[in-house]
Amino acid sequence: MGQARTLSISLTGLEGTLVEVEADVSQGLPAFSLVGLPDSSTLQAKDRVRAAAARSGLRLAQRRITVNMTPAWRPKHGSGFDLAIALAVLDAQGDLLTHVPSDTVLLGELGLDGRLRPVPGVLPALLAARGLGLSRAVVPEANLAEARLVGGIEVDAAPDLTTLLHRFGADVPPSPAREPLPAGAAVERGAGSAVDFADVIGQEQARRAAEVAAAGAHHLLLQGPPGAGKTMIAARLPGILPELSTEDALDVSAVHSLDGRFDARGGLLRTPPLESPHHTATAAAIVGGGGGLARPGAISRAHCGVLFLDEAPEFSARVLEALREPLETGDITLHRARGVTRYPARFQLVLAANPCPCGNAWGKGEKCTCTPLQRRRYLSRLSGPVMDRIDMRVDVGPVDLHRSGAEPAEPSAAIAARVGRARTRQARRYEGRGWSTNAHLPGPLLRTEFAPAPADLALLRHSLSQGRLTLRGHDRVLRLAWTLADLDGEDRPDALHIGEALTLRQADAR
Repeated sequence: MGQARTLSISLTGLEGTLVEVEADVSQGLPAFSLVGLPDSSTLQAKDRVRAAAARSGLRLAQRRITVNMTPAWRPKHGSGFDLAIALAVLDAQGDLLTHVPSDTVLLGELGLDGRLRPVPGVLPALLAARGLGLSRAVVPEANLAEARLVGGIEVDAAPDLTTLLHRFGADVPPSPAREPLPAGAAVERGAGSAVDFADVIGQEQARRAAEVAAAGAHHLLLQGPPGAGKTMIAARLPGILPELSTEDALDVSAVHSLDGRFDARGGLLRTPPLESPHHTATAAAIVGGGGGLARPGAISRAHCGVLFLDEAPEFSARVLEALREPLETGDITLHRARGVTRYPARFQLVLAANPCPCGNAWGKGEKCTCTPLQRRRYLSRLSGPVMDRIDMRVDVGPVDLHRSGAEPAEPSAAIAARVGRARTRQARRYEGRGWSTNAHLPGPLLRTEFAPAPADLALLRHSLSQGRLTLRGHDRVLRLAWTLADLDGEDRPDALHIGEALTLRQADAR
């Protein structure tokens, strides 16, 4: 009887902390104590480890067993520590001939029959382990494809505890034949490519706004009557966005892994995600939350992609106002009782709204049954601070089939090619600066190094002096102008680009 230690990873958001699992088996009344701020799911590992060890041919000693998870001041959550706890205890009581190597991290949940079951968050956990200098990892077989996406670390997988006990010299019977675990449902990749802008009839201005939004990563509001095509346009926006870089793909895949929605059989998520929550969603569902340590919300799952809020005025004011900070910072920091969690949240926001509750206040509005007060209250749900952070506000009116259906609409592939060229120009221009799109160009640089010619700024300065634009709106118009210049292949925006940017923003009070 003695002591032993193994290593595992504790995740707080996407940030991983090395956890040393220390096991001590000593004389005393039989007991199994697990200390180090475990949550309820981690604390239940005692029963899972005891049953799994017995099913694998070893029984825990009738001694006093103490397992300490250090750093003890940091909360531990989840069932992914089961494997590390089991091997530390069995090593401490002398059942293993070979110690677990000191550079190996152990992740996995134990079933009562001894099988290793998959756990969420393997990708961010191994990224953290690699950053901490660990060179090997053991994961459940079901997590092997995900674990192999992390380069620079040797990954081994096991179907059950018995297999690992054999590797470390334990005298146990062979693994019994078991029914295979059911495979998870495959995730459809590239779902956004199944829809095409060629399906959208008319709406030239809205299509142009979507192209500009994709080219510069700008936020967009589409306002118009029901059936005009707002949802169709928003759903097709990811299809014209460039594929994610490796760094962004790792971040997006890590968030989806932590959320338990990642199928690694298709590799990293390269297609920009699209999240479209229902208007009844709570603030915790949108920005993240939950008891203990906060879980990622829709804005984090939409990282590097599109967050589409259909019927935006129907969302609660609390949800809409909660978007203000991540729209500016590109991440979300959530404070909960068990700790502070940070998630990436650099998304493109697309809002769709009707002109009034009944949706008929368009044109002359003869069919509208809403009172002026109802219309005002409806649109006022999109507050001024939120609207000020939206780069473009575009009207999407009814489609005239006689005028719009004569010529075929441009397909997504042609739009995506122009978007790709514009993104390439931005990446070259901002190389080494910490950002790659016009939407993230800092305001001070917009007014100095990247300022247009003074003569081209006359209309923009007039709008600012008249109070039709805030300073934030002024900067967003300049960013739009840079994107329009990139789409036209120009080195710097001119007065025409600024004028079109003002039109897309609709700076005039309505």
